[in-house]
Amino acid sequence: MASVRYVAIGDSFTEGVGDELPDGHVRGWADLVAQGWADALGAPIEYANLAIRGKLVWPIVEQQLEPALALKPTHLSFNGGGNDMLRPRTSVAHVLAAFETVLRRCDEEGVRLIVLSGANPTAQLPLRRVIQRRGDLLSYAVESRLAARTDVVQAYNWFDEELATPPYWSEDRLHMNSRGHHRVAARVLDALGVEPPPDWWSLPPLPPMGARGAAYYREHVGPWVRRRLTGTSSGDGREPKFGQWSDVSPAPR
Repeated sequence: MASVRYVAIGDSFTEGVGDELPDGHVRGWADLVAQGWADALGAPIEYANLAIRGKLVWPIVEQQLEPALALKPTHLSFNGGGNDMLRPRTSVAHVLAAFETVLRRCDEEGVRLIVLSGANPTAQLPLRRVIQRRGDLLSYAVESRLAARTDVVQAYNWFDEELATPPYWSEDRLHMNSRGHHRVAARVLDALGVEPPPDWWSLPPLPPMGARGAAYYREHVGPWVRRRLTGTSSGDGREPKFGQWSDVSPAPR
């Protein structure tokens, strides 16, 4: 059995949306962490990722937490609340209670928790002031709650001013691109006490891309609004990309 058994739960941020590989599969920061961790240890680790895009924070907890703990991991990463902040009526206390539940269950099962705050997309989004205020309140609340918990691995991204700039974001302006996912992965590895590849903190900028003006609203905002009106989610019908343990071996040197 591998000495590290790492499982990730969450939404599109943890699934890896925005960091699409040439074959169409998404990678993202959690996959990168698993690989970077194995490389640093010089030994394989086991990795699972139950995150599914579009999930609100409580469905993440209700649908993913217990299956993740049933895998008997050594480490579990959790992030949620990004989709809740986009809803008209969002309670920070409601989201924080989900973090409390994950913390309690990890304590009960003897699993080391890795908590992340998402990156801040608001500089390029409509309703940026509302979302910024909610994100600030949630991030401060989580950081305050865990300040004394030195046993919890804490990797906070919301207040990273560089990560909030457009070159780290994908065409839809809501999900990070490959450059952004690498920076988050570097922060998680650093919080774990693992040396990340230095260039992961700021890979070369990607070529400018993306629709602007009315085209942006038609291609990205319109479909999001339609899902809200119809009560559907981008994650409906999707299965976790790594629902069971996968072996991640160190990359050849």
